[in-house]
Amino acid sequence: MTQAINKKEQTKEIVFSPYTDIVEKEEGFYILMDIPGVDKQNLDLDLKENELEIKAKVTWDKPEKAKDIHVEFVPGEFRRQFTISEIVDKDKIKAHLKNGVLSLFLPKAEKAKPRKISITAE
Repeated sequence: MTQAINKKEQTKEIVFSPYTDIVEKEEGFYILMDIPGVDKQNLDLDLKENELEIKAKVTWDKPEKAKDIHVEFVPGEFRRQFTISEIVDKDKIKAHLKNGVLSLFLPKAEKAKPRKISITAE
């Protein structure tokens, strides 16, 4: 059986574009990103000017002296980049990782939030 297995080894790291949802609410934007197998130590969020870059590395420690019989899991990296609008308060962006889902909250700047205009009458 083992002779029938393709023994071609992965020499190049694979880059995945994670499934992502973006939702707008009055207070800001929510980004939900599916990054299974990533822990906090292998997650990097960088904001440079108006570019938000997300990198997440998926690793697996193969047991010592283990022999591959069938391989579908491929370690690699998730990468995604977003251009952030001026209406986002960049100093208040928050990120949370739970159960393989990265949740980002990008609050709207006060000047961008809708507000009621009072009316005076004579």
